[in-house]
Amino acid sequence: MAGLQQTNSEMILLSWVRQSTRNYPQVSVTNFTTSWSDGLAFNALLHSHRPDLFDWNAVASQQSPVQRLDHAFNIARQHLGIEKLLDPEDVATACPDKKSILMYVTSLFQVLPQQVTMEAIREVEMLPRHSRVTREEHMEVHQQHFSQEVSFTFPLSSCCSKIFF
Repeated sequence: MAGLQQTNSEMILLSWVRQSTRNYPQVSVTNFTTSWSDGLAFNALLHSHRPDLFDWNAVASQQSPVQRLDHAFNIARQHLGIEKLLDPEDVATACPDKKSILMYVTSLFQVLPQQVTMEAIREVEMLPRHSRVTREEHMEVHQQHFSQEVSFTFPLSSCCSKIFF
């Protein structure tokens, strides 16, 4: 049940983010890892609820990912009281930490308007799932180790991972 509750919470949170940022064509949030690394999603989320705080076009077009992330975290701290829990350099990577992103987005969810439509939730349910390695597939590959050295690269948990067996 805990896994199901977490999945539902993530789905609602992702639905809220997508609904909040749908008017920002440069932003496409499909997960809680790579979708956040360029800083646009955090800024769009803030701007969608508080457009009075900054000029979206200036932030979106003239700054690097680290600068955009720093901007979003500073705006959230100064105007919403959310501590700067993340370092921009840790998020502006090929694969930011999912739990850290979830924690920060949850903090935003708690202070910004939280209306989520059923349409937004259904939209998230229809997003393609990333490949997941089943326990059986993992065991098959692990057993091959005895006969040869094998190296695979494939996505795990919606993020880039490299596994060597």
